[in-house]
Amino acid sequence: MDGFWENIFVETAARYSVVILCTIVFLAVFELVTSYKNWVEIKKGNIAVAMATGGKVFGIATIFRYSIEHNDTLLQSVGWGVVGFLLLLFGYIIFEFLTPSMKIDEEIGKGNKAVGLISMIISIGLSFVIGASIG
Repeated sequence: MDGFWENIFVETAARYSVVILCTIVFLAVFELVTSYKNWVEIKKGNIAVAMATGGKVFGIATIFRYSIEHNDTLLQSVGWGVVGFLLLLFGYIIFEFLTPSMKIDEEIGKGNKAVGLISMIISIGLSFVIGASIG
């Protein structure tokens, strides 16, 4: 059975499946901290929410990309992926805090594309920094 888990196809399928599950869970956490409902707004055509959500998805994937590359086991990859996600979430909260002249969350929910774009770029940018920093 050990040979089964060492097969590159099995390992890839396992990592892929776990990252998909983690992405769903992490997006649900983001859904809890935002004032809008991501998928409801996207269904209505809210481009700002789509950009912000897309940035989060890309950010989560990038963090896991680095985590998989730098860790030998699935458990280590998931552990560092969770740490990276928490840092990404913290970055989102800091972004909201550092812009007291407007509520980022509300602006994205109202469809402000400029705010959605900058939110997307921040998520993507932070994911590269976080990914390069994790073990």
